[in-house]
Amino acid sequence: MNTFGDLLISATSQGLLWSLMAIGVYLTFRVLDLADMTAEGSFPLGGAITTMCLIQGVNPILATIAAFGGGMVAGLITGVLNTKLKIPDLLAGIVTMTGLYSITSRVMKNAANVSLLGKDTIFTLAQNWGLSRTNAVIVMGAIIALLVIIILIAFFRTEIGLAMRATGDNPEMSAANGIKTQSMKICGYMISNGCIALSGALLAQNNGFADLNSGVGTLVVGLASIIIAEVLVHNLGIAARLLTLVLGAIIYRIILALVFQMNVQPSDAKLASALVLIICLALPNFHLHKRGTKNVSRTKN
Repeated sequence: MNTFGDLLISATSQGLLWSLMAIGVYLTFRVLDLADMTAEGSFPLGGAITTMCLIQGVNPILATIAAFGGGMVAGLITGVLNTKLKIPDLLAGIVTMTGLYSITSRVMKNAANVSLLGKDTIFTLAQNWGLSRTNAVIVMGAIIALLVIIILIAFFRTEIGLAMRATGDNPEMSAANGIKTQSMKICGYMISNGCIALSGALLAQNNGFADLNSGVGTLVVGLASIIIAEVLVHNLGIAARLLTLVLGAIIYRIILALVFQMNVQPSDAKLASALVLIICLALPNFHLHKRGTKNVSRTKN
């Protein structure tokens, strides 16, 4: 297989796992209209919980679910800080993220890295179906991402889900109509960080180790995936948007893979990621400016 084919397959496998991060960030960033920095703490927490569970011989599926639960607890803390203690959303996330660093370190027994060498993971289960390692990651990643999206679509069609979306759209009007906006925000924080921790758990299993510092810069991946998805297709409902987030995450990983083909030094990886995000953030403004110029030209004519 040619080099670009290998790159495409690798980026797709990684993008599927990172798409859960994008979905989690989307729930707070777009649905609830909140700036949540907890992601950079809940991501490594998910990886740490799953890794330590697997080392203790816990079933990989249960270990992955445990990571989702750990992320929900992290989201609960941020939600309480924001809604009950009236700490601004951005600051509440930073406070939780900072505290989670120590908690994750304790979970990993004060080790910076914990290896999964020789341990069965959720991808090992897929390999038992006769799939290669890469194909196992793609298949299992696609199954989990699709399952999460289906559950979220069903959730947002319930009364609670509709109330959560209404809270994000107009919290004052929602409160006036009897919606418990504080509870909806807490619920959103929990689901969001649960998805982010799930992404961390899957990537730890794929990489073969949990890293205490793996959360640094992860929010960039989620934001870039969202922006790419929104640039590709405008004005989608939440169901279709969740699906395009997967595509956005895959495209972002392909862009990064192409950038890294240019002999980028490992120490410059974060800088390269930041530059890609800047380009992604600037694209919508470029399209709007171009569209506005065309409208002005038509008016003059």
